[in-house]
Amino acid sequence: MRIWTECPGKTDVEAVLRSYFGLLRAGRIPEAEQLVDHYPVRHVLKSLWTASVDASGSSAADGWERDLSWLGELDLADFRWSYTDSHVGIEIAYRARVIEVELSFWVKPTDEGWVLAGPATYW
Repeated sequence: MRIWTECPGKTDVEAVLRSYFGLLRAGRIPEAEQLVDHYPVRHVLKSLWTASVDASGSSAADGWERDLSWLGELDLADFRWSYTDSHVGIEIAYRARVIEVELSFWVKPTDEGWVLAGPATYW
């Protein structure tokens, strides 16, 4: 997990999130989880699947677990920062269309320093 000694700026946080998302897209889930103070990834993947592939008429309800190739069709659409710059929401696109779920992360202090926590999923 990335730990900063001082509260990181937007550029640093967005760089970690781009790496995180790149690893997710490549199906390298354990490596992605190591970049942030992570919630259970199964919930995140299920939410992304439901808002993207399943929303487009998929027939296999559990297909997201058996074949992660669909992750490669997701893209970062936009970063939306809170007014305090401590929380950031990421809009996700599937096949160039922004989907209904957003991943939310926040910068939080710990005893070791500052870490990026999340993601929560917002519909």
